[in-house]
Amino acid sequence: MFCIDKCLRQDPTSPRNKYFDNNNMTTVLGINGFGRIGRLVMRAALESSDDVTVAAVNDPFLSIDYAAYQFKHDSVHGLYPGTVEVDGDSLIIDGKTRVKFVAERNPADIPWGKLGAEFVCESTGVFTSIEKASLHLQGGAKKVIISAPSGDAPMYVMGVNHKEYDGSANIVSNASCTTNCLAPLAKVLHENFGIEEGLMTTIHAATATQLVVDGPSRGGKDWRGGRSALANMIPSSTGAAKAVGKVLPALNGKLTGMSVRVPTPDVSMVDLTIRTIKGCTGDEIKECLKEAATNPESDVYGILGFTDLPVVSQDFVHDPRSSIVDGGACIALNNNFHKIISWYDNEWGYSNRLVGLAVHMKRIG
Repeated sequence: MFCIDKCLRQDPTSPRNKYFDNNNMTTVLGINGFGRIGRLVMRAALESSDDVTVAAVNDPFLSIDYAAYQFKHDSVHGLYPGTVEVDGDSLIIDGKTRVKFVAERNPADIPWGKLGAEFVCESTGVFTSIEKASLHLQGGAKKVIISAPSGDAPMYVMGVNHKEYDGSANIVSNASCTTNCLAPLAKVLHENFGIEEGLMTTIHAATATQLVVDGPSRGGKDWRGGRSALANMIPSSTGAAKAVGKVLPALNGKLTGMSVRVPTPDVSMVDLTIRTIKGCTGDEIKECLKEAATNPESDVYGILGFTDLPVVSQDFVHDPRSSIVDGGACIALNNNFHKIISWYDNEWGYSNRLVGLAVHMKRIG
């Protein structure tokens, strides 16, 4: 018997240990959009002890009773282990955390300041530019973190370039779940062996943008994207690999990639093929990644993981790390041509990183 849970996962709080120490200053979040990421960001925040809390949620498309139901019941991550109650216009979580529920369509009309929310998680997928996300500032928010790539907002990935945040930007992006998996991996590989060039494929779980049965895709441009998510593996584009060049400028123009959507509800896998500048064996690459994942002094400790176990995707549901290297699946053609496989819970790992980024920004001021 393999002790999958014990061997795969570190202390569940370990991905936050290094970046959640904010000198006991509580980070107060507001969440705009109570969908998959919005609800899981709230779960992640509430599981992070006293470092961070949620003051308010805005979603004009849910009643408060339906919001409570959706937060409590999750087909992937299971029932919320505590209590979820409705008291007037607030959700009461675990009998102690009061989360005000509002339903404004215009972000400028959400009174974040009066509700006590300093940081807004913008998780609607709609307000992804600086101009649109800045509407939250009119309601009293101090900072906004977009839970998606942005065309113009600065992008930060925890463990990779978060230390470059100096407090001046009010609107930032937490990048994508795939960039959060790939970037820590690329950082370690480039720092130790140099990446000359690379191609990435993410084998990605289905998401809410897809259709259960065949129909018109959103926008009508991606015809394959309109095919049934239940019945198909669907090739798709992704900017996740190119986005690595934004958080690691030394790799700008050296990586690109694609996605294949598969009929699973959660957990995805990055397949990264690289040509290294410095020759090395496959074992040397794996040892380097394992060291980065397990050394408490590493920038990616608790964010990057490593396993030699014969794992499959379901073993990583609710894993809070961003990227877990599968040592047994990595291969090499020669000393300069390598394939690295890394798993990620595209929902839970990402939500934990967004909360971690908010706490880091609070510490910087």
